[in-house]
Formats: sequence, C-alpha cells, structure tokens
Amino acid sequence: MTSMPEVKTEWHRFEQLSADKLYELLRFRQHIFVVEQASPYPRLITSSLRIGRVAVALSLRGHGLGRRLIDEALRFCRERYPVQDVVLAAQLNLVPFYERFGFAVTSEPYDDFGIGHVEMSLRGTS
Repeated sequence: MTSMPEVKTEWHRFEQLSADKLYELLRFRQHIFVVEQASPYPRLITSSLRIGRVAVALSLRGHGLGRRLIDEALRFCRERYPVQDVVLAAQLNLVPFYERFGFAVTSEPYDDFGIGHVEMSLRGTS
C-alpha cells in the first residue's frame, strides 16, 4: 500500500471559483458520477445542511481521503451550524463507512439510477 499524498483542504463559495477551476471540478464530478457510476442526473436537494456527493479519484482510493473529506465537511458544518442535523444520501455499500461518523439510516433503500441508496442523518449538538 502506498502512502497517502499530501492533501490541502480549501473552501470556496461558488462565486469565488474561476472559470478554469469550476470546469475542472465539474469535469471531475462528471467523470466519477456520470461516467464511472452511470448516474447522470443529481437528485433534488431540499435540505440546507447536506453533504453532497463525495468523490475520490479511483487512483487515490484506499488511502483515507474519503474519511478526510467527511471529517472536514463535518468540521465545517459544526463550526457554522452546530445545532443542525447533517444529512446525506449514502450508497448501500457505504452505510458502515458513514455509521463510523455517527450517521444513522433514516429511510428505506431506494434506487438512484441503478445504485441502491439510503438517507442518513447525524444529529446536531443541542
């Protein structure tokens, strides 16, 4: 197993993204979700505090980057919205991964473009 590459976390508001950076992010997202997972259309998001699709490039998987992304997303949520619940849609095979962060399944399984998912929630600190 090779060591994990150095990762720098950056948070940007949409309007702060340059055209080149936005294109790079959209291309990356399309490669993971549209090409690799054959899921061309995102589901409608109704919650204001939701972790969206988490993507790690195939060549970088297995090095803890997914855990790092979720840790960073939860830190961001807790710093700004400590009492709000955090929700996400998890692929069925990733339910144990999200349970390790304290998420609990809140829905029956459903099909999202051929991939089984469930809704999960993590209670805010009250």
